[in-house]
Amino acid sequence: MREEHIISEASESDHSLPKPGHRLTRRACRCIGRLRLWIALTFALSSLFVGSEMAKAQTSQSAKVEALTQLGHDRHPAPEEKANEPNSESTEREARLLKRIEELERRLAEVEAKLGQRSSVATDAEIAQGMNATANVDAPPPSTERKDDEENRQVLEFFRGTTLNLLFDGYYSYNFNRPAGGVNLLHSYDVSSNSFSLNQAAIVIERAPDVERGRRFGVRLDLQFGQATETLQGNAANEMRPQVYRNLWQAYGTYVFDIGRGLTVDFGKWASSFGYETTYTKDNFNYSRSLLFAALPAYHFGMRASYPINDRASVTYYLVNGLQQSEDFNGFKSQAVLLSLKPSSRLTSQFNYYVGREGRDRAPVLNPEFASLPTQPGLSTDIVRPIPTGRYHILDTYHTIKASNRLIFAIQADYIIGRVFENSPPASLWGGAGYIRYQVNPKLAFAGRFEYISEKASPLGGLFSGITQALKEHTITAEYALTDGFLWRAEYRRDFSNQPFFLTERPGELKRSQNIVTFGLLWWIGRKEGAW
Repeated sequence: MREEHIISEASESDHSLPKPGHRLTRRACRCIGRLRLWIALTFALSSLFVGSEMAKAQTSQSAKVEALTQLGHDRHPAPEEKANEPNSESTEREARLLKRIEELERRLAEVEAKLGQRSSVATDAEIAQGMNATANVDAPPPSTERKDDEENRQVLEFFRGTTLNLLFDGYYSYNFNRPAGGVNLLHSYDVSSNSFSLNQAAIVIERAPDVERGRRFGVRLDLQFGQATETLQGNAANEMRPQVYRNLWQAYGTYVFDIGRGLTVDFGKWASSFGYETTYTKDNFNYSRSLLFAALPAYHFGMRASYPINDRASVTYYLVNGLQQSEDFNGFKSQAVLLSLKPSSRLTSQFNYYVGREGRDRAPVLNPEFASLPTQPGLSTDIVRPIPTGRYHILDTYHTIKASNRLIFAIQADYIIGRVFENSPPASLWGGAGYIRYQVNPKLAFAGRFEYISEKASPLGGLFSGITQALKEHTITAEYALTDGFLWRAEYRRDFSNQPFFLTERPGELKRSQNIVTFGLLWWIGRKEGAW
């Protein structure tokens, strides 16, 4: 009510303001009007605050009211005084009034400045308080936030160390012998002539150990489809029950023991390290596989342990069912020792030795229907007599020489000997292969391969082709990478022997050679780096 009273007094004093013709100057009139408005606004604002600022504001307003009262008194002198008042006194009174107005304006400015600071601080505090209140309402409890962050971290960590990779490998080949049935003899994967074919399609899932991140275990799974499965685990020559393992190329678990530099142990089924070439076409120089690739083991099932001797050498030990046996068919466990050397960044060497019994002591049950015993179909109790006790030995070595960033050489040598029984005549095979690859530019490359195999069969059979003969082949491959993960290869290959061996269009008629042209297309995607 006090501010309303003061505002009323200020309004009433407005009637006593001099007219433009009064002796006061126009500047004084303007100042008085402004002062009246400031007084009203100041009291309205000051009512929002308490304490010393209210007292100061009220003191200032009292001084202003007193000034207005004095101003009103001075502006309405008695008629007789006004008539007798000299001009000098009027001028002096006007100067005092202007001085007082300026003093009031200064004090009013100080009060407004202080009030503005208080208002700003209060407003900021209220806004912060409101934001905190909103955050407290909307935010989840701290325990929930920590749980969500931990789950997100685990998901990211899983995908950071896990790779999902896909491969498609298709081809068309033409055998100029036009063989009966369109069969390319001695070829491991490109087996069909004059046909659009699926070499293999693969799904590779891997979570490798990462000791630096505290993860000592890992797992890998390779699923395989296409003609390659019939060369490998889908072949009854390799497996007792091929229908069980046909699409399972690799499946193993890994653990790195904290022993010395780290002892890596795998259990399951994995691709063999014997021979320079691998099962995935994209990791080889040529599209087709060598003759030695077909003669050597492609995979094993069992346990392997690897230990790095130093930065340049490591040793690996195998304890497995045998050569390409997901299920053992003789009860004897085979062994292998592998030595890997890297004398320099441009030279790598591999030395492998394998020994085991590979003869079957039980007859397979192919294409099983109903089990004759209360067990799984295909398990055989038909024991072979006499039990084959002969041993099988493999000596394998290969070396890679990186002459430059564009030019790579590789050589391979193998010796294999095996017996059916301990005292039976041995069958043997020895041979070698040479490779060369030149990278013309990031997209274009050329590769060549030449190999020689001498096979000696025993009365009980041979180790590869089944007869005694000398086999040779040479291959020239052109490669063009359309983009990363999309590869095209064109290849010419000639296989020849010192014996009539290769099929022709006439059944029963054999030739000493076959010439084949192949076009292959490969697609692959995934985060796995290097060779698969």
